[in-house]
Amino acid sequence: MIINSARFTLSSPKVGKCPQDMRHEYAFIGRSNVGKSSLINMLTGRTKLAKTSSTPGKTLLINHFLINDSWYIVDLPGYGFALRGKQQREELEKMIRGYILGREQMTNLFVLIDSRHKPMKIDLDFFGWLGENGVPFSIVFTKLDKLGNDAGRRNVKAYCDALLETWEELPPVFLTSSEDGRGREELLGYIEELNRLPVGLAPDEPADEPADEPAE
Repeated sequence: MIINSARFTLSSPKVGKCPQDMRHEYAFIGRSNVGKSSLINMLTGRTKLAKTSSTPGKTLLINHFLINDSWYIVDLPGYGFALRGKQQREELEKMIRGYILGREQMTNLFVLIDSRHKPMKIDLDFFGWLGENGVPFSIVFTKLDKLGNDAGRRNVKAYCDALLETWEELPPVFLTSSEDGRGREELLGYIEELNRLPVGLAPDEPADEPADEPAE
């Protein structure tokens, strides 16, 4: 897929304030400092489209970016919020739940995992919650350039093995690096495939079969 245009359109404090048009949306989420903004910039080829920060947890709203005037990348606040007060954590969690469970246009949720870390309970719990609620999602391992090939493969395998302890099969898995562009074509190719589905149809949900011709 070629990205011809990418522009910020709207920041929303809750799902009801998000754009009302029926376009495919691909939401990105992960723990703080997982490299979400850098990945969005790498995918779109715009180095300053999503704002990056050395301070974790700066994304506090639902941010929409219109791509090729036809579909959206959505930058969600991270989960966890260990450094925030209880009230703000609860507000952010409500916002995230509202979007993930209530946004018909969300075609797929890309959950970002820092490949340098061993499996963490907060991520595994989040995957479990997504599965329980039937949310279509993929796993995106980030920062593969920070590891050697063997170490990266070991860490990715450890995560996948941990998931397979409770999952019958894995969702789509992507290996990426915002520094060297690794995984860009694979991710964009997957989005291109999903764009062919009707908006509001989950990736593993079959499209309606054409009705049989009425008998003469």
